[in-house]
Amino acid sequence: MSVLQCIAVDDEPLALGLVCSFIEKTPFLALAGRFSSAVEALQAIHSKHIDVIFLDIQMPDLTGIELARVIDKADSRAPRIIFTTAFNQYALDGFRVDALDYLLKPFNYEEFLRAASKAQAYSELLNKASSASAPDPKDGYLFLKVEYQLVRIAYEDILYMEGLKDYVKVHLKSDPKPILSLTSLKALEEKLPVSKFMRVHRSFIVNLDKISAVTKNTIQIGSMTIPVSDQHKDGFNQFLSKWM
Repeated sequence: MSVLQCIAVDDEPLALGLVCSFIEKTPFLALAGRFSSAVEALQAIHSKHIDVIFLDIQMPDLTGIELARVIDKADSRAPRIIFTTAFNQYALDGFRVDALDYLLKPFNYEEFLRAASKAQAYSELLNKASSASAPDPKDGYLFLKVEYQLVRIAYEDILYMEGLKDYVKVHLKSDPKPILSLTSLKALEEKLPVSKFMRVHRSFIVNLDKISAVTKNTIQIGSMTIPVSDQHKDGFNQFLSKWM
């Protein structure tokens, strides 16, 4: 069992001491630092490997939400966040910054342990998936972060991927409801095999095997019409030329 390196950030000394004591009594957690402000915590986050941040939200200078936005969550190895706060109105903000969990003060050790166990489970999934993060095309699948878990998705099941502001919608053959993953099209483009997938627009990657028809500027996949941008037209025309 791997030990997760943790820091606690809270401007209330009693709350900070409680979280630190909970970390120290948990076998799979190690306390790597304690900070009374998010600004102080930034240096530790940038200078050492941190797996989990137990983070208060309402703090002076820089709030916990603002700190969470600074962290590059597109990087699967970036520290994951568990919020600790007395205010439940921040739950939606916590979801938007991809927090692992949300502990409402006052919380006991049992509640803390449940949240910490989510971090442990996520870390174990990440370790198992790391060898598949840039899989060989013959493996036929990739792992995507979906809410609080890593989901294995077969290449064959993917129709196309649609980039949003902070997320990617993955449209599947097996499910009419797309999967929403906190990543970028650029990150996915680097993982996907070029023999099967192609970026055809700043907002779309398509599964080449799922194309049913093409026009001068569009691709048809099922009932969806996807534009081909001028920037990507040459590459797509080269693909088409193999079949003409």
